[in-house]
Amino acid sequence: MLGVDAALFVKALGAFFAVMNPFVALPMFLSLTSAHDHARQRGTGLRVVVYSLIMSIVVMASGSAILVFFGISVSHFRVAGGIVLMTIGLGMLNGGSPAHEGTASEKANMRTRALASSGSSTTASAGSPAGPATVPTSAPATAAASGSGAVDAHDARSDISFYPLTFPMILGPGTIASIIVFTGQADGVAGLSAVALALAAVLAVLFVVLWFAPVIGRRMSETLRVIMTRLMGMIVAAIAVAMVTGGLQELIPVLR
Repeated sequence: MLGVDAALFVKALGAFFAVMNPFVALPMFLSLTSAHDHARQRGTGLRVVVYSLIMSIVVMASGSAILVFFGISVSHFRVAGGIVLMTIGLGMLNGGSPAHEGTASEKANMRTRALASSGSSTTASAGSPAGPATVPTSAPATAAASGSGAVDAHDARSDISFYPLTFPMILGPGTIASIIVFTGQADGVAGLSAVALALAAVLAVLFVVLWFAPVIGRRMSETLRVIMTRLMGMIVAAIAVAMVTGGLQELIPVLR
């Protein structure tokens, strides 16, 4: 691959796809946006991809600086990130990943936010009468503007595209650790290009999956989702072992 570290690209692509797997995130996305219409669902998916891209760029640009600030080497972070990934992988093998998708209380909060979001749109549609409405002439125009502002503020608070869909579901601790580790391993422009292309490829797949979420969701059976989750869990666990082993060999040369 011209100008790109091909080996690092393949390794990063496998890790990012396994941890950020759009098909594994699809059921949660459909659950949280089930009350949205088609256009709003696609808008939410688009914002998830944009937020994920911004967060990925920020982590890539500042990850190494953060490690230097705290006096942590990439090898230390490889060991810690490998342990986090192992936790996620084992959770996926057992049917879920609380470390990546949030704790039980966080998931309950996710659903509460989704219900609040759908409730506002339902109330708005229910409040509109079927026939022509009679508006009192004495009602000040400022009241309508104030009501519209209140609805907009409520929609902003109940937007689920960043939390929990982007963070922690797509860019959870495992993804952040993987980005920092692979960015630290990148050697020059070719290495950084490989990591960036791997992230871009996974985010492109994420965009397609979320854009066509209702169609894909109908085609994917529960059995297929379970099989995919277990398979990706095994891949994540294997990547975690490689991270921990590589980090320990750098920290303890006698293990080489």
